[in-house]
Amino acid sequence: MARRGSVWTAALRTPVGACSAVLLALVVVLSVLAPLLWGDGAAAIDTDAIGQGPSGAHPFGTDSLGRDLLLRTLVATRLSVGLAVLATAIGAGTGVILGTLPSVLPRRLGRLLTAVVDIAVAFPGLLLALFLAVIFGVGTHGAVLAIGFAMAPAFARLVQTLSASVSGRDFVAAARIAGVGRVRLLARHVLPNIGEPLVVNATIGAGSALLAFAGLSFLGIGVQAPDYDWGRLLREGLDGIYVNPAAALAPAAAVVLAGLAFNLVGETVAAVVGVRTRARRRGAPPLPAARPALAQPPADAVLVVENLRVAFPGPEGWTVPVRGVSFSVRAGEAIGVVGESGSGKSLTALAVSRLVEAPGVVTADRLEFAGTPLAEASDRELGTALAMVFQDPMTSFNPARRVGGQLAEVSEQHHGLSRRAAFARAVDRLAAVRVPAAERRARQYPHEFSGGMRQRAMIGMGLMGRPKLIVADEPTTALDVTVQRQVLRLLARTRETEGAAILLISHDIAVVSQTCERMLVMYAGRIVEDLPTGSPARHPYTRALLATTVDLETDRDRPLEVIPGRPPEPDQVPEGCAFAARCPLASERCRTEDPVLEPAADGHRVACWHPQVTVLSGQSHEEGAA
Repeated sequence: MARRGSVWTAALRTPVGACSAVLLALVVVLSVLAPLLWGDGAAAIDTDAIGQGPSGAHPFGTDSLGRDLLLRTLVATRLSVGLAVLATAIGAGTGVILGTLPSVLPRRLGRLLTAVVDIAVAFPGLLLALFLAVIFGVGTHGAVLAIGFAMAPAFARLVQTLSASVSGRDFVAAARIAGVGRVRLLARHVLPNIGEPLVVNATIGAGSALLAFAGLSFLGIGVQAPDYDWGRLLREGLDGIYVNPAAALAPAAAVVLAGLAFNLVGETVAAVVGVRTRARRRGAPPLPAARPALAQPPADAVLVVENLRVAFPGPEGWTVPVRGVSFSVRAGEAIGVVGESGSGKSLTALAVSRLVEAPGVVTADRLEFAGTPLAEASDRELGTALAMVFQDPMTSFNPARRVGGQLAEVSEQHHGLSRRAAFARAVDRLAAVRVPAAERRARQYPHEFSGGMRQRAMIGMGLMGRPKLIVADEPTTALDVTVQRQVLRLLARTRETEGAAILLISHDIAVVSQTCERMLVMYAGRIVEDLPTGSPARHPYTRALLATTVDLETDRDRPLEVIPGRPPEPDQVPEGCAFAARCPLASERCRTEDPVLEPAADGHRVACWHPQVTVLSGQSHEEGAA
């Protein structure tokens, strides 16, 4: 409760949140107190002050019976706001029922109901309200039902959309398998997960209901005498606008301010629901711990990273999934980054590509690309000199645009080429990555490509410029072994022809050992070993990863090697060495002191208190090599 309270406090400190709180409080106070304080004064008839203009006694003048217009506007707050809230409740409740019924009814009836909702949504809301007002009759009750039911189709469509997104999740499928009934499934698993956006839309919808109610009363269909709301007062004020223009100003301003209050409250609720991490941030991210600087990086280094950290705000503070990573990549060099899922490999790749978005925070003692601090590099420089190959090209390509157009966009934006010239270069790059019939393929959509061909096209997109560095984030995942080999060969050929360095992220240590010159082994957000490919592993974690590698020479009669335990969560990294709980060589020092990545022999770096040059028992020296 305290945490949720702090979220709301932070939201109310923003300009929008503060204005919404003040306006909503004013509307609520007037709704409760105005009829009690000024009800008699608003109803008092004064035949000596009929149709007067603004004065000290009557700031907005009087009506045709001499009643004070300001007091009547204030008193009308209760009826105007109350009817709008009631209509919104009817609309939201009916919408939830209509939106969830197709999941409960037989399929044909459900489709029929969905079709009726779709037709109703096609009509403008106010036009539908006018139509329903004629059906329900003139007066307050008819107007409430008309506006409520006019709002219902939009809520029903929203509920259907949100329910469809939740119904496809694994926990709903598990509940179905467990035999949970449809009604219980909706009540227990679907509706609780879509409640927050419904509350946001209901809050904003109340402002629309208020405006619609004022419109119906203005037309004479809504509130009838002797009752009055802001719409009725506005109509009466416009009747005498040439005599007293200020008469219409008070109810008009009331409608605007109250509608603004509801809409701003909706925006504030949406900010709390949708961007909670921003409100939960507690102070600045933790400063990087002092780490020994890298040796002087080579003169031809295309990427230099020292003490890189990536932090995200969480409920209890900051979580740091990447903790002090340091390495450099020379021009034309191929470096592989390996480790279990959650070790920080992909986040490191995103950080050096400047793709970590807010609320994530990237800090480093030194982070340079092509001799320029990464934070100062222009978008054009990164767009042409740094290529990113993502794990799943199907989600990286826009499914609604042709592949060639997406590749051409790079040259249009960063090279200033015309559309025709950029498309010609896109065809050339597709041909360069061995996409058959490149010109025809360039006019196709991503779904018309196979998985391997999409991955080649993604590499081709990176080659639209003159990349100095290609960051490949698990480019062979989910591909069969034949296509994997083709993609790896393509990366190697690209490296040779373009002279580009490669940073290859992979969970497959065998793939990296065949492709790269050096290997960075990551565990719990840190590099625990940096070794040349082919050198014997020294860190227990690297040797354990090697032991789990299976090839054609693996003895099928022996049980498969496994690493006991699980990596720690990023927000629960223990003191000392993060691998100590799973390491057979761990000592008390390992559990209390965190080892630093220090140079060893032959360009080798290792972070371990007990590095082992020898290989695992029962294996040859070559088997323990990376």
